[in-house]
Amino acid sequence: MTALEVPLVGLADVQAARVLLEGISRTTPLEGSRALTEQVGGPVWLKCENLQRTGSFKIRGAYVRIARLTAQERSRGVVAASAGNHAQGVALAATLLGCTATVFMPSAAPLPKVEATKAYGAAVRLEGATVDEALMAAGRFAEETGAVLIHPFDHVDVIAGQGTVGLEILEQCPDVKTIVVGTGGGGLVSGIAAVVQALRPDVEVVAAQARGAAAFPPSLEAGEPVSLSSMATMADGIAVGRPGNVTFRHVRDLVDRVVTVDDDDLSRALLLSLERAKLVVEPAGAAGLAAVMEDPTAFAPPVVVVLSGGNIDPLLLSKVIRHGLIAAGRFLSLRVRIPDRPGELARLLGVLAISGANILDVEHQRTGRNLHLDEVEVELQVETRGGEHSDVVTAALRAASYAFSPG
Repeated sequence: MTALEVPLVGLADVQAARVLLEGISRTTPLEGSRALTEQVGGPVWLKCENLQRTGSFKIRGAYVRIARLTAQERSRGVVAASAGNHAQGVALAATLLGCTATVFMPSAAPLPKVEATKAYGAAVRLEGATVDEALMAAGRFAEETGAVLIHPFDHVDVIAGQGTVGLEILEQCPDVKTIVVGTGGGGLVSGIAAVVQALRPDVEVVAAQARGAAAFPPSLEAGEPVSLSSMATMADGIAVGRPGNVTFRHVRDLVDRVVTVDDDDLSRALLLSLERAKLVVEPAGAAGLAAVMEDPTAFAPPVVVVLSGGNIDPLLLSKVIRHGLIAAGRFLSLRVRIPDRPGELARLLGVLAISGANILDVEHQRTGRNLHLDEVEVELQVETRGGEHSDVVTAALRAASYAFSPG
């Protein structure tokens, strides 16, 4: 079936999905964001799907899809492919509905997501470098075993389940003007857009994609789903190289616009979520937040931003926090050349101290291809109070005649 032939999910489909999900999914809270409200110039609310069962919205679509299988189909088991969130949703849904689940995950999938998927009752197989490669492996498994493939986004039942997020948003924020949704394959934004189009067509629905894995802009330009030649983003949960036929038509016909954000934007958004909202969000889950922070005046308030997931590897979290601090100008990593003489390091540190910088780490490099015999290179990790203070620190180094470069 081509993208032109697939049916659109309607309001009745989403309402029926909501009945199926009673007692299964949670009605997640809507939390106000003072920091974003100040930037946008009107109310901004965060729809906390990171607090949903399994840590993301995925349980909604997975449960609806599996619940609508026949008893005979469920007896054959289900198979899925995912970087982690869909995997956990399918694993829990299958357990609740009494069928076996096998989940294919990329070989580099975060360990916490792998272990959580197993804990929810699924058998996990690591295969491929990307979700798309894992999905191909899951398709082969389905053909060989008769298991039913539960696609992560490209099925009307999955979209209908995800659309229940849209029903909750319109009930919780009846005066909403803009809804911003992090988007990979497009299942969540398709479901939300289907609801909004039926009930509040005046509301703008915006899909936010990671710039290094944004398959929708070229696909919309081409008029059909096209595959990316490569992907590079920290947001593994929305790193999807090709839209599905079903989600492509929904996004083309129902979503108002698609925007993209880079990894620096995602890092800043994750940091704001932690510091100001006290919410743990994974990079993919922060894409909508990143879009609003990157261009606050582009979104008419009241704005609802969907935080789609909170399943983040603690090791990645620590890296992203540091990346976010750097992107926000609050963390400087510098390489400074100084003469190899007694007292020179103390002089350098004194300049930084006077500028008000907090030195976190210092390391000497006495050998290097570009270093003179009477020079050493000092690697510094410096904490500042923000972008303006970082400029003060670097200006102080220049005034003291130090040559330096980013670390």
